[in-house]
Amino acid sequence: MQFENSAEFAKKLDQNDPLLKYRNEFIFPQHNGKDVIYFTGNSLGLQPKTAKKYIDEIMRDWANLGVEGHFKAEKPWWDYHERFAEKLSKVVGAKPEEITVMNTLTVNLHLLLASFYRPTKKRFKIICEEKAFPSDQYMLTSQARFHGFDPKEAIVEVKKRPGEHHFRTEDILQVIEETDEECALVLIGGVNYYSGQVLEMQKITEAGHKVGAFVGWDLAHAAGNVELKLHEWNVDFAAWCSYKYMNSGPGNASGCFINKKHHGKKDIPRFEGWWGHNKERRFLMEPEFDPEPDANAWQISNAPVLAMAPYLASLQLFDEVGMPALIEKRNKIVAYLVFILKEIDKEVESSFEIITPKARGTQLSVFLHGEGKSLFNYLMKNGIIPDWREPNVIRLAPAPFYCSFEDMYNFGQILKRGIQSK
Repeated sequence: MQFENSAEFAKKLDQNDPLLKYRNEFIFPQHNGKDVIYFTGNSLGLQPKTAKKYIDEIMRDWANLGVEGHFKAEKPWWDYHERFAEKLSKVVGAKPEEITVMNTLTVNLHLLLASFYRPTKKRFKIICEEKAFPSDQYMLTSQARFHGFDPKEAIVEVKKRPGEHHFRTEDILQVIEETDEECALVLIGGVNYYSGQVLEMQKITEAGHKVGAFVGWDLAHAAGNVELKLHEWNVDFAAWCSYKYMNSGPGNASGCFINKKHHGKKDIPRFEGWWGHNKERRFLMEPEFDPEPDANAWQISNAPVLAMAPYLASLQLFDEVGMPALIEKRNKIVAYLVFILKEIDKEVESSFEIITPKARGTQLSVFLHGEGKSLFNYLMKNGIIPDWREPNVIRLAPAPFYCSFEDMYNFGQILKRGIQSK
């Protein structure tokens, strides 16, 4: 498509956008009485208007039923988490029985590593990406120490090449091949939080399995953003937070994928609790653990239904729209944002550098050469909410559910004024 840098053209794109109506399903922060231009769905998605309804439903049931809400509520609490499986399986490319929702992301990664990081004297190394998200770094370091290994020896980081901003698949595959029989686990972020790069998860998973390692993925920036085929790719496990692209609210419940080839094993290492016990016998209070036959065997405690309610509300919208339609709009709106950035770059004779490769989701990470944090502050004061990363990167994530093409045009005009006002 031949784009134009004009308000009329942006409005025309919106008029032809089949997802435009879903913008009205979300609540926008306000700036001078107008919706902000919200670019931080990669950090915290906007609130779905139905989230309050789903929470209020539980509050009413709690008030009217008390403890009986576990079984007699409209959506009984004792199996509330099971309502996510079918809808989430479509988002991440899994079978419903491979999905469960519980805890938060790093907690779930620790719990999953109880099953999938089984180091021996010979096979103990973990492969991850250089400068992984800090929580992943802390988690992996503490796991290595917990098992009695020096993290400096146990953790192998795949590095970017000098002067480059993203990882090369061939470099990741080479590190896996070189680590070979010492490799116990490959655990990498499927979408790099800093650059927005989408990694070639299928190829990397195959390489990890080839050397005999388990392969898992942190999908914090991938779930609800990019196409995933976890079952088809034969991924062992994955986890993701729900509050970024999936709009469930700050710090909310995490989704987990456990490949069905690992189900039904009573001897698999796992930290266990009564919500993972056979559902039909759970309240018999039996002393021996009898695991659920699916991913729910990794459940530990009863579901925090008040926290889960907004996630279920948002997931209803995902199920209604479907990932293919979201990805189609994502590709178009990101391409238009790239066009706008390049047009403004020419007009102000500045120097923007998009460090996100073409293998990307909705996030663009942009170097503002010659510009400091003062420009970011200007944007914030003028109704734009982007994200800042040191030393001079602005992350822009136009979530397709609620961002418009007119937002992209208006952002460009405000950006231009911010540079010219210096």
